[in-house]
Amino acid sequence: MKTILTFLTALIGFTAAHGQRICGTANYNNMVKIGKQNGFETKGGVRLAARDTLTNEVINIPVVVHVLYNSAVQNISDEQIKSQLTSLNKDFNDVNSDRVNTPSAFKSVVANCNIKFCLAQVDPTGKRTTGIERKFSNTVVFNADDAMKIESRGGIKAWNSKKYLNIWICGLNSRSLGYATSPGSAAEIDGVVIAHDVFGTIGNLRAPFNKGRTATHEVGHWLGLSHIWGDDNCGDDGVYDTPRQKSYNFGCPSFPRVTDCSQTINGDMFMNFMDFVDDACMNMFTIGQKQKMRALFAANGSRNGFLTAYGCDSNAVQAGPIAIDSTTVPVISPLQITMYPNPTNAVVNIEVVKFINNANYTIYIYNAIGAIVQTQQINTQKTSVQIASLPAGIYTLVINSGTEKTTKKLIKQ
Repeated sequence: MKTILTFLTALIGFTAAHGQRICGTANYNNMVKIGKQNGFETKGGVRLAARDTLTNEVINIPVVVHVLYNSAVQNISDEQIKSQLTSLNKDFNDVNSDRVNTPSAFKSVVANCNIKFCLAQVDPTGKRTTGIERKFSNTVVFNADDAMKIESRGGIKAWNSKKYLNIWICGLNSRSLGYATSPGSAAEIDGVVIAHDVFGTIGNLRAPFNKGRTATHEVGHWLGLSHIWGDDNCGDDGVYDTPRQKSYNFGCPSFPRVTDCSQTINGDMFMNFMDFVDDACMNMFTIGQKQKMRALFAANGSRNGFLTAYGCDSNAVQAGPIAIDSTTVPVISPLQITMYPNPTNAVVNIEVVKFINNANYTIYIYNAIGAIVQTQQINTQKTSVQIASLPAGIYTLVINSGTEKTTKKLIKQ
């Protein structure tokens, strides 16, 4: 049996390598000896169904993009970064326009993964952010050795990888478009690295990798997916509805493409995001791949922390051991409140700084399923209250005078 290293050595030497997709994830994982975690259990060699989150629950992933640049062309624009987020959201939610190109033989297994990505609105300290960091680097081209993630080596430090998808953009070794860590990797290196000229759908991009699919492919790895051929001749990617194929495909093959290990006359699922074809020829994830990715968010899963991540919500106020700036928020003019966490007591202080006609207000706290779990009274004599006894989770805070009402999201960690 060929090893992954042997496979990649042959791949790099392939005569068509100049215009061919090179993903560094398998080689990177082999180098750092990170085991693959696919989210599936087996019994007698038969894969059991993966656990999922709540039915149709949309999983929101806050993203921070760390841009390391040595030249103006590497310092990609905010617009280019946003175009990549748009592309990711289309691909992971089955609304990409080229989904019509999926062969009819595979349409029944195409999945909407219900995973959405946003540029972070709130940083790990609770402060507002654009979700983009930039840093000049003396390094023109980085290798797949994680230097871009380490400040002492000219990189940018990761944000909390339990709550944010870290993406590093930089000049990358020309034979590699990107690489990703596997679920369960060390927190300080967890994330995705993408070459600056294959990230996004606008800007100075390298054809035929100019439709944002390098990020889709690498984020798939970050969510536990393997290459569709299992990184071995006729290998197993751990997904029940992806047909076996002899090896990777590149360019834009014609359907059907039947290789030695193809299980049916339909042949290879080369249009899958986890193959090596050109961006324009990728267009689908499968139901099995969806289950495999979403299993990571289940209880005790390595990505479970994202279910309570607040970084996508510009209105979020974090309650916990992290101090954040007090923010005065106009809610019902001229009523104003201030919400801020007390870092020593892990409570949320709510203070009314201006009332409407000296009204009395009731504060209701609703949990994620809409049940009232706490009420508080606030008026001109008692202008502040503390919310302290909530278990970790996401809540809705409603302030109601009987005639006027406003809401605010509250995250308790």
